[in-house]
Amino acid sequence: MTNASAENTWKQISDELRSAVGPSLFDVWLAPLKLARLEQDKLYLEAPVASQAWISQRFGQVLKSSAANVIGNEVEVHVGSPGSTDLPASDDPMLATAALNPKYCFEQFVIGNGNRLAHSAALAVAENPGTAYNPLFICGPPGVGKTHLLHSIADYATRHGNGVRVHLTGAESFANEFISALRGGDINAFKSRHREADIVLVDDVQFLMAKAKTEEEFFHTFNALRETGAQIVLTSDRPPRDLDRLEERLRDRFDSGLVAEITPPDRATRIAVLRSRAQLDQILIEDESVLELIAERVDHNLRALEGALIRIVAYASLTGRGVNEELASEVLDGLFPTKAPLATTQKPSIEQIRQVVADHYSISVAELCSASRRADIVWPRQVAIFLSREHSGASLSKIAAAFGGRGHSTAMNSCRRVSERVSADPEARDDLRVLVEILSRTTN
Repeated sequence: MTNASAENTWKQISDELRSAVGPSLFDVWLAPLKLARLEQDKLYLEAPVASQAWISQRFGQVLKSSAANVIGNEVEVHVGSPGSTDLPASDDPMLATAALNPKYCFEQFVIGNGNRLAHSAALAVAENPGTAYNPLFICGPPGVGKTHLLHSIADYATRHGNGVRVHLTGAESFANEFISALRGGDINAFKSRHREADIVLVDDVQFLMAKAKTEEEFFHTFNALRETGAQIVLTSDRPPRDLDRLEERLRDRFDSGLVAEITPPDRATRIAVLRSRAQLDQILIEDESVLELIAERVDHNLRALEGALIRIVAYASLTGRGVNEELASEVLDGLFPTKAPLATTQKPSIEQIRQVVADHYSISVAELCSASRRADIVWPRQVAIFLSREHSGASLSKIAAAFGGRGHSTAMNSCRRVSERVSADPEARDDLRVLVEILSRTTN
């Protein structure tokens, strides 16, 4: 199809889109889309980096149906960054398994107290691979910026590394490729792909746990890379010592370099992230209290933080209202309700919280503090840890120790899981409010 013909087809599809979603919604979200190319049954579109995910999720189906109405048959629609259109961001074949996200660069990373060490270490590794920290192990709960730093290293190295070979992948992709290589008999090509780079970046290594053959292959890959002086950077949702289902020899190697932990962002960092995202998306926020309100409600996950901002802006566009504190409260009330405070100024002890939660869920305190992984024990335990952090005034380390001698990161992970579930599950949210009321009566 010629360029002129493709552009004409895209204009017809755009008209269909405008008719399907309405002029106001089209102008805000779909008008910025540009045609990259049209190949038979595949339509490649370019969108601003910041809104790609939202457009794909919210308008994916209407894009497909509008394209099908014009072209006459079902069409695959791909929404990518300007210049990428779902292809790797570099011509380097070493990056073919995981295209770089252009939004994830050092320039767009907001530095705060909880990520300063990890950022400094990642930048040092990007500037001097193989000489600074090797391996560099970045850990922390989901949504705090680990993947952003991993892509930032790859981005910096490909732009300033004078031909340095970069290989970026995920542990799950590594496992799937390895299994395919075993079945297809192409194991040598697999080994070459993962062992002949100067910088190897592997995301979410916790997914290697309990996969014996894959663990062994990764162990040998790790050793081969170290022998050649390649820089290794790994990310995980927990530190090496807490990867308890991973072979000890791998945990030891992960722990042999610098372990940089990222903690959930503090309030000032959350506001700075929101301000940066608004600037990147060219969103005018005249009322600064909107950002403060979002930062107050969403305190554990940067992806959730940015998602809340996008939803507020989208809701404002759909309703024709301004982006102000009143509208933000309406949107956030359904997603991240305010925490119910205790009715008393006296703080409950960890012991009181354990007993209240155990009684509420009809289990014993001993079970609550045990190593049991049963679902009917794990959730009450996570709730008890969350309530202890919110209401006891004790440090997270002390709280973790009070629940069977667990580690700080395990307690932090429990709090994150409760926050995420409560924000999405009304039943869990009501359950938590009941427990808070019981604690109020207990301490009065």
